[in-house]
Amino acid sequence: MLEKTDSKYPCDFILFGTLGDLSCRKLLPALYQLERAQLLHPQTQIIGCGREELSLVAYLDLIKKKVQSFLADTIDEELWLRLTSRMSYCSLDFTDLNAFQKLADYVKPAQHVAISYFAIPPALYAQTCHGLSLLGLTTQPSRVVLEKPIGQNHESSQAINDEVARYFAENQIYRIDHYLGKETVLNLLVLRFANSIFSSNWDHRVIDKVEITLAEEIGVEGRWDYYDKSGQVRDMLQNHVLQILALVAMDPPLSLASEDIRSEKLKVLKSLRPINEGNVCTHTVRAQYAAHLAHEKEIPGYLEEEGANPQSDTETFVAIKAYIDNWRWSGVPFYLLTGKRLAKKQSEVVIYFKHQSHNIFHQFTAKLPPNQLIIRLQPDEGLETRIMSKVPGLGDGMELQESKLDLNFSAVSNAPRIIDAYERLLLEVMLGNQYLFVSREEIEQAWKWIDGIRNSWDVNRSPLHSYPCGTWGPAEVVTLFDGQAHIWDKQNATL
Repeated sequence: MLEKTDSKYPCDFILFGTLGDLSCRKLLPALYQLERAQLLHPQTQIIGCGREELSLVAYLDLIKKKVQSFLADTIDEELWLRLTSRMSYCSLDFTDLNAFQKLADYVKPAQHVAISYFAIPPALYAQTCHGLSLLGLTTQPSRVVLEKPIGQNHESSQAINDEVARYFAENQIYRIDHYLGKETVLNLLVLRFANSIFSSNWDHRVIDKVEITLAEEIGVEGRWDYYDKSGQVRDMLQNHVLQILALVAMDPPLSLASEDIRSEKLKVLKSLRPINEGNVCTHTVRAQYAAHLAHEKEIPGYLEEEGANPQSDTETFVAIKAYIDNWRWSGVPFYLLTGKRLAKKQSEVVIYFKHQSHNIFHQFTAKLPPNQLIIRLQPDEGLETRIMSKVPGLGDGMELQESKLDLNFSAVSNAPRIIDAYERLLLEVMLGNQYLFVSREEIEQAWKWIDGIRNSWDVNRSPLHSYPCGTWGPAEVVTLFDGQAHIWDKQNATL
């Protein structure tokens, strides 16, 4: 659970795009939970900024209905009143610099730290930064929070970062990847560097392969225009998947300071073996979901979604065999898989340890399966290890079985619920801690690697495979993953 803390300074939390999906689905519920936990400074203010002309009463009524739809429990009226007593609403045209003067009536730059959260399209970043600068809200110690995607490729990412850097220093910029705020992802650091059983057995001498899966059960959910310009590589692989890979693969940082952790993650991203025209067909599979009967319901294919272009070749699924060219991971394949309309929502990291070099149980078991460490990111966050044990009893010989040791965070924690990633990340912004946020260099290095893949697909005219909704993807992935993948074990197999 999050520790109760008295934030150092009161904040003016300015939420641009306050009526958008991200704000109502994640940010406002996170602020509600931080209020419940008494983690907001008593004098912190929340200013919602949107284009709509609304009174404060109308704004609060509107967001209450939206927030309620994303909370597991009914809104606590006393708690809601406490939260909304901090709130105000500023109707603002982000493209009109003169309009930003209206915001001056709501902020206290002399007494509060200004935190501007950009839940808006990147095309509006530069103008919004300019407007904030006119009010003195870009100087130290002001902060700005940027949501993904930061660009569509390396070039556009540089351009966006350059624009924001005209107004904010790097130590003021918080680039969010919400996966970095998940309890299990944070536990990766503890698992690796606080337990000698793992820290001394975390390299190519002991580990055979690593599998990272971020599977989504949903489709594009009415965002076809946005998604078709991005695809799964830009939407999920460039940020979430590569950030998890970096945490799994990085060397021990000097400390938990943000610059030390970011430095080690960057080294991993720089060590990723390029995927180019020569190996893109043997190291990647891309695909698009097709209509299928799943859960007794006919699910439309990507090209049948509302507003779809039937000629689109945008991928909704990608699998990659990646290698990290450094000493620690020499020769170890990292299998990366992410897609929409898969069998179920499931995000996990699976570490496969190498086979025993000599099997003394060969008369009972011809081949010992590899031990596995499964790090579940969602939906049921936890850790699972798969080891061999003896079947109890007095039978003839020594019969072996694979056993599971399962650590479910919800079951072992006294907390009534798992903390949402955005709660932790918003609190860290308010406290001025950057260690859970992504640096500019990481973003741009990730784009360089991704651009190489996308450009090679175009040059090679790499095939776009198809997979039925509700399955684990196209059959071609089995070959890419050398015939084995945890995601396709017997109880889950649909291919």
